[in-house]
Amino acid sequence: MKTVILFDPGIRSLNKGDEIIMRSAENELNRAGLLEGNYVIHSATHAPVVTFYQNTTLNPRMRVYDNADLKLICGSNLMWKNLLKPRPVFNVNLWNCKPYKDSILMGVGVGQSDNKTNLYTKMLYGKILKKDALHSTRDDAAKEFLTGLGYKAIDTGCPTMWRFTPEFCSEIPHEKAENVIFTLTDYGRDKQYDQMLIDALKRHYKDVYFWVQGVFDLEYFRTFENTDGINIVPPSVDAYSEVLKRPDIEYVGTRLHAGMFAMQHKKRTIILAIDNRVRDMQKAYDLHVLERKEIEKLGDMIETSLPTDIRLKQENIDLWLSQFA
Repeated sequence: MKTVILFDPGIRSLNKGDEIIMRSAENELNRAGLLEGNYVIHSATHAPVVTFYQNTTLNPRMRVYDNADLKLICGSNLMWKNLLKPRPVFNVNLWNCKPYKDSILMGVGVGQSDNKTNLYTKMLYGKILKKDALHSTRDDAAKEFLTGLGYKAIDTGCPTMWRFTPEFCSEIPHEKAENVIFTLTDYGRDKQYDQMLIDALKRHYKDVYFWVQGVFDLEYFRTFENTDGINIVPPSVDAYSEVLKRPDIEYVGTRLHAGMFAMQHKKRTIILAIDNRVRDMQKAYDLHVLERKEIEKLGDMIETSLPTDIRLKQENIDLWLSQFA
């Protein structure tokens, strides 16, 4: 029996999208046979694994981290070019990073930043990332960032996408569904365009559902007009999954991983781009993406036949998994 540490972005996250990423990562690791029969420990990336004091004392529990057979940092937008500025998504510094030593990345992205990588950040990644491993990134931007730091990296896409084979995508409907579930993004607000989104969905669909993915999404939703009759889905991945099991529904919204989860349920998906993550992934994988500032085009896009044909990098995924054989 081996000990596997999964550094989990879903624990203590204010965004249910991180839970979707983690569920997907675990599913893929199970499919590859890396977890079954082993002792698996989930450890939060949003909170320090240990305090500075625990890191410097002879804590017998820390031997579990020191001696683990495999450590994986599982997805999300965790890497940043400047770690001197604290980031809640990756709560780590030089004084509490020891449990991460020799970790391998799985579908991790890099946060939007024009800053050059400083010496502190390079030192911190040096204490976290396994030197001789092949790291898996979410997109080419993250791969280039890692290789620029001297690590081996390969673009596999986010683990939420790893099942999107041509056979799988062929089962996603091309034509508009009768009903829709949508999301808004609490930290990427634009009242004008998001009101236009709601109005368009009310015009084009019979029943409209709103899923609360972020902790402040519902508060934001309540600031809009023309929301009467919209069904609110609780902030639970299971509750979202139940709605997606309905036969005649699709997804439109600003939340990337809500869209990935809808596609996992074989639902037609349109994602409105509000940040670099969606744009980077659209370039690499040919998602159905519309810039939110071009929201006036949404109606035509909804009514258009949209075959799903994800450019899955299966060879890269297989190569990354092969290092664990």
